[in-house]
Amino acid sequence: MDANLILALIGAAFSCGLGGLAVWRDRKSVAHLAFGAGMLLLAAEAVCDGLSLHAATPDQELRWQLYRLMLMGLVPAPWLVFSVCYGRANYAEFLLKWRLLLGLAFVGPMLLVLGFGDLLITRVVYMESTATFRAALGAPGKVLAILFLLTSVLILMNLERTFRSSLGTMRWRIKYMMLGIVALFVFRVYSTSQAILYSSLDLSLARVDGLVLLVACGLVAVSLARSPAFTADIYPSHAVLYKSLTFVLAGVYLIVVGVLALVVPAALPVKALLLLLALIALGVLTLSERVRQRLKRFVSRHFRRPLYDYRRVWATFTERTTSLVDDVELCRKMANWLSETFQVLSVTVWLTNANKDRLVYGASTSLPQAAAEDLASTGDGDAEIIRALSRVADPIDLEASRERWADLLKQRNPDYFPEKGGNRVCLPLVARGEVLGVAIVGDRVSGVPFSGEDLDLLKCIGDQVGASLLNIELSQRLLQAREMEAFQTMSAFFVHDLKNTTFTLSLLLQNLQEHFDDPAFRADALRAVSKSVEHMNHLIERLSFLRHELNIKPVPTDLNAVVEAALGSLGSSVPAGLVRSLTPVPPVPCDPEQIQKVIVNLVLNARDATGPDGQLRLETGLRDSWVVLSVGDNGCGMSPEFVQKYLFRPFQTTKKKGIGIGMFHSKMIVDAHHGRIEVDSQPGQGTTIRVLLPVPNQKS
Repeated sequence: MDANLILALIGAAFSCGLGGLAVWRDRKSVAHLAFGAGMLLLAAEAVCDGLSLHAATPDQELRWQLYRLMLMGLVPAPWLVFSVCYGRANYAEFLLKWRLLLGLAFVGPMLLVLGFGDLLITRVVYMESTATFRAALGAPGKVLAILFLLTSVLILMNLERTFRSSLGTMRWRIKYMMLGIVALFVFRVYSTSQAILYSSLDLSLARVDGLVLLVACGLVAVSLARSPAFTADIYPSHAVLYKSLTFVLAGVYLIVVGVLALVVPAALPVKALLLLLALIALGVLTLSERVRQRLKRFVSRHFRRPLYDYRRVWATFTERTTSLVDDVELCRKMANWLSETFQVLSVTVWLTNANKDRLVYGASTSLPQAAAEDLASTGDGDAEIIRALSRVADPIDLEASRERWADLLKQRNPDYFPEKGGNRVCLPLVARGEVLGVAIVGDRVSGVPFSGEDLDLLKCIGDQVGASLLNIELSQRLLQAREMEAFQTMSAFFVHDLKNTTFTLSLLLQNLQEHFDDPAFRADALRAVSKSVEHMNHLIERLSFLRHELNIKPVPTDLNAVVEAALGSLGSSVPAGLVRSLTPVPPVPCDPEQIQKVIVNLVLNARDATGPDGQLRLETGLRDSWVVLSVGDNGCGMSPEFVQKYLFRPFQTTKKKGIGIGMFHSKMIVDAHHGRIEVDSQPGQGTTIRVLLPVPNQKS
């Protein structure tokens, strides 16, 4: 068998294996499916390439090159989808924004292949000047090559944007995947530019395609070994050209290729392959955090400079954080900046909740949010950690500490490189004596220990971030106070107006006796007026409670009895698909009437989210020192952003006929009972809301 065909078959098998492995790992992921489709098309194209080189006649070669060109036209579409989704936590926003370009990438080549397939290549000719065979392109073939070139540049641009937005362990995970795909498409940009330049395909480049595919697959395999999944919490900017080098490099590359084609045409494929391999090696070195750190230390040691340029450090920090008014965004910027400044791969920031008794996920360069929340799902030991941090003034080496709170923190912050990454350091974020969060810094490149200079700078950063978090918290409290003031004013207006309207309608009902002899008028008026009065009285009741402080009258109560009473009050409004699972629980001090309002609101919300045929679950149980009421559904769900920012705020709702009071009221009631509400929700997958009430004498 011909060596070129063997090489093509090996590359195709490697490509199919990687694509199948990715799809097998996650069949529901858009990035995995796009990657699998792209690798499959590359494998099919490689086989056609090999068979064309193995062809016995020019007609056979022409036929296989025609098939190869058709497949080449279909290759960019799935890879463009992959470049938009890979590693991005906000990929859905980019899919929506790029929907027209994605549609064109799919439809354009498909129309050319199906409508003008026979005209893509006209003939195979021998070029005496270069002693090579070329497949002459027809007009549709040229258009297909231009579309391929433009789409390839968009793919490279998206990958560059994703890589720029990654830091720390996340950059370590995706680095070789990026290098492999970039190498593949850089070579394709080169070969496609040659095809456009000469209006023909250089068949000698087919010998190089198999080698390039093997190199790319090898790099991708390294990345898949580092990270089994394509998910990461990377949030790239939406700007198309902002700080992007792809278009500039693409233009320079095309110019260089044109010069090489004129100067050294005979040895161009070999030189192109060597140039590509050299660029990959250069990329590996320049993207290596270890090389960058050693260079930085070499300059510092031999030129006797401080390790840090403090003016630049603080200028950069101030520039990135001054305008931030959201604590999660501040954590994200801080994590990325710490990773850049100290050459550490893993930075995770935890924030304290409103009651200062639990740690919640802020941001991380190594842990996706879902994984971090799994590690912190129980919240065991949070209060102990926070109390210990309030007594800590400086950064602490967690590996050297033997205290229990340090072990709890280490469990939440895995060490990815325990033999190489050095010790994990705990940086408390404290302001005015109040613990607002903690940052865990670890997995330092080359395992270099933190020096005194490093720890001093970390301490300054922790103090500054603590002050920023406190400012954000105070600003949010002030904003909420102003919102509540405005809401109370508006509530008073609504109550006054609705009371007048209700009084008027009540008089109308009283005077209805004058028209009692008209059956049609009587029936319509009674039905309309009664419905209006009932609706407005309900609205008055929902709004009036916000004008006064919530007063509860707690008594020892069986939560299961309150649940039964709440469902009984709903009567026929109880959803048909409701499944109850009430387990015996100890009595809790609560106001049964107020808790009943919470249960009714949760059940009705679940019913509205699922519709008449939805499935609802109502459960009670015991978790540590808490009695738990859980209401779940398989309805429309809510986005994480809505849950985090708007669910418990007045006048914020996802329901068409809702006014956004129910969850706000429910949270006020639960907070008054010293309890808490947990929400698990995903768009399209349903929602589970848990109300936790403390058991007497067992509250941690």
